[in-house]
Amino acid sequence: MFGYFKRNTHLLGLIRLEFGSWEDKLTRMSDRVVRTPVAGKPKLLDQMRDIIRRKHYSIRTEQAYIDWIKRFIIYHGKRHPGEMAEEEVAEFLTHLARDLNVAASTQNQALSALLFLYKEVLKHEMGWLEKVERAKKPPKLPVVLSRREVKQIFAHLHGMPKLMAGLLYGSGLRLMECVRLRVHPVR
Repeated sequence: MFGYFKRNTHLLGLIRLEFGSWEDKLTRMSDRVVRTPVAGKPKLLDQMRDIIRRKHYSIRTEQAYIDWIKRFIIYHGKRHPGEMAEEEVAEFLTHLARDLNVAASTQNQALSALLFLYKEVLKHEMGWLEKVERAKKPPKLPVVLSRREVKQIFAHLHGMPKLMAGLLYGSGLRLMECVRLRVHPVR
């Protein structure tokens, strides 16, 4: 098929290259083919966004995790997280609880973001974080109204709000469940 070309000539794509021997092939090809510069490795936060999206996390989770990583980096004087380890993570989480007085769920969210960064993006397993001062969860006391208090509240409600409050109180529906209720014809 390629018999009509000169000896030691090969067709590569649309470029016709002539070689004296197979050893010259690699050196001459590298001289003639234009090299495209290899794009640098994506930035850390871009890598994190890519992995979060590949794992189908919600956009709100992505935003929260990126925000916590930015705060972590800024807290440590803009050092790269790859240069830091468990000690710096523990220091940051303790700072959140002690100095900023954040809620326990907020501290847990920051911890989750940092664990995701180290495990999924940097491929560095975190050890047990022993030195972290945990935020205190406030005790939750249920609020129970007396019958008299319930009657006083219902005395001030009229129309649709009274109907909705009655449904919430009597059936145990959550607020949005009650708001989304529709009336269907009963047959």
